[in-house]
Amino acid sequence: MSANAGSCLVVKFSPCSEINPQLQEFADDFFEVVAVDYTDDGEEQLVGYMRQNAKEDAMLKAAHKAGVSLPTYEIALLQSDDWLADNVIEFAPVEVNEFLVYGIHEKNIDIKDKIGIKVYAATAFGSEHQTTKCCLQGLSDIHKLINNVPQVLDVGTGSGILSLAAAKLWPNAKIVAVDIDEESVAVAKQNAINNNVKNQIMVAYSDGYQSEIVKDNAPYNVILANILARPLIAMAGDMALNLKKGGYAVISGFIDDQTDWVVEAHEKFGLRLIKLYEADNWRAALLQKD
Repeated sequence: MSANAGSCLVVKFSPCSEINPQLQEFADDFFEVVAVDYTDDGEEQLVGYMRQNAKEDAMLKAAHKAGVSLPTYEIALLQSDDWLADNVIEFAPVEVNEFLVYGIHEKNIDIKDKIGIKVYAATAFGSEHQTTKCCLQGLSDIHKLINNVPQVLDVGTGSGILSLAAAKLWPNAKIVAVDIDEESVAVAKQNAINNNVKNQIMVAYSDGYQSEIVKDNAPYNVILANILARPLIAMAGDMALNLKKGGYAVISGFIDDQTDWVVEAHEKFGLRLIKLYEADNWRAALLQKD
């Protein structure tokens, strides 16, 4: 029997503009699996999964010991025969334009005429998120606009889906994929191996554009940044600096009310809006450097 057999408890903390790093570190240590969901108004929500026999009191004591003040939360029972496989690892295949994103648990996936992107889904909680879908649409449009083999930068790569898509669109492209989360770096590396594109993608830790690997491979024909509104705005100048003249960028992770704010911040650095993408309340933008 699986060690994860049976149901589990799901702890959902109240959404906030940015998750406290101490809370994130505590959650990573305490829970079996941790996910970050995004609400339709752009806030982050920390979600922890723990075994059914786990005690709320144990969580409170552990938080107190770690010196972490827990925000308001709700606990619910998630009914399942195998909670990890049924509710965390598996997700339905996602079809966007010419792409088909699917989990490694899929044994008989029918790709047909699509570009298949195989993802280790246990840590790919963004696979079905609207911003990822918008970015894939933007990447597809860039592919139609440029004929040369691009040099690509993926900032905040997460599970590496956008880098994988770029590698499959341009088999000879050189791609740098970076993230501030070490686990994401490890997962993106494994996903590159699983998709047979590890020779195209260099995955590394970087706080935005600050690492040597980003600087050494600049400038780029294409930059992808699926993060959130505030870091996008804060790094708009860095994006312009690292993007070749005439190059394209796809930015996402902001909602409808934040669109003007985010786009105008990039326009100040010579990045012109080409197209907006919409999925529910989430938005993405295709930009070009003049």
